[in-house]
Amino acid sequence: MATVALHEEIEPLKDMVPIGEVNAEVLPELRESRLGELPELSEAVERTDYMVDEANGVVVRVHRAVGQQGAVPCVYSIHGGGYILGSYEMDDAKFDRWCPTYGIVGVSVEYRLSPETAYPGPLEDCYAGLKWTYDNADKIGIDRNKIGITGVSAGGGLCAALALLARDRGEVPLRFQLLDCPMIDDRQITPSSQLDDLLIWHKNSNTFGWQCYLGDLYGADDLPYTAAPARAEDLSGLPEAYVCVGGADGFRDEDIDYAMRLYGAGVPTELHVYPGAPHGVAMFAHLEVAQRYSADQEDWLRRQLGRLR
Repeated sequence: MATVALHEEIEPLKDMVPIGEVNAEVLPELRESRLGELPELSEAVERTDYMVDEANGVVVRVHRAVGQQGAVPCVYSIHGGGYILGSYEMDDAKFDRWCPTYGIVGVSVEYRLSPETAYPGPLEDCYAGLKWTYDNADKIGIDRNKIGITGVSAGGGLCAALALLARDRGEVPLRFQLLDCPMIDDRQITPSSQLDDLLIWHKNSNTFGWQCYLGDLYGADDLPYTAAPARAEDLSGLPEAYVCVGGADGFRDEDIDYAMRLYGAGVPTELHVYPGAPHGVAMFAHLEVAQRYSADQEDWLRRQLGRLR
């Protein structure tokens, strides 16, 4: 059995993790639970929803600090959930803090989930939201030339794919991509993807998530690289990147490899790996390793935004 040691702060808490193996049987219940209670939000940020694609029900939520004036940088965010779970509401707490702290407008997209909508539907939803954000920059008070994207887990995978798609279509210039433990390789051929004792996102859950997202394309040798960005051969011309992942995360090896390949393609890339940290380590917010994980992300984001001022 292939295993990996957990961080000493997390080892005593591993039995408290609420999410077990995800499959078709438990998926409806997990969706109903909304992955737990959403935190209370402040009144410092205004949130407005806009329909960007009525036919497919694609909505974006624009987060803006109360009283903020002028055109400011934008961070466009894609929520996680293995391509099968989650909602744009999961980004509310992040932007409740980021918008007033960093002087940005946050935009989060509600994309369709799989298996009901398989690739390329969810990615095209994310692109539709990004294109709407760019086209409506004046309306929502952003500088259309100062847009960065971010995502966590499957949202990180969609974020990486969105950067590739935006590069290829040439319609929306992106300034950076912040990839938080991105889910980018359907093949599950790395040592970390085969670990047996993973917290939060088991290898069987990962298989199920990819099967749902790719549908009939699952297992294909000629899968489009925007479906699984780890398959992309050409990573040149992409925006500056930040990649972070835990050492006890099944995505560890594919994420490290992607970051190194970005760097090799001439894309300035910062990579952070946290020994013993599992997938979703940020949910252990009271622990030092989780605080460091989040603080390093925000330090990079702050530096990126500083260059855009």
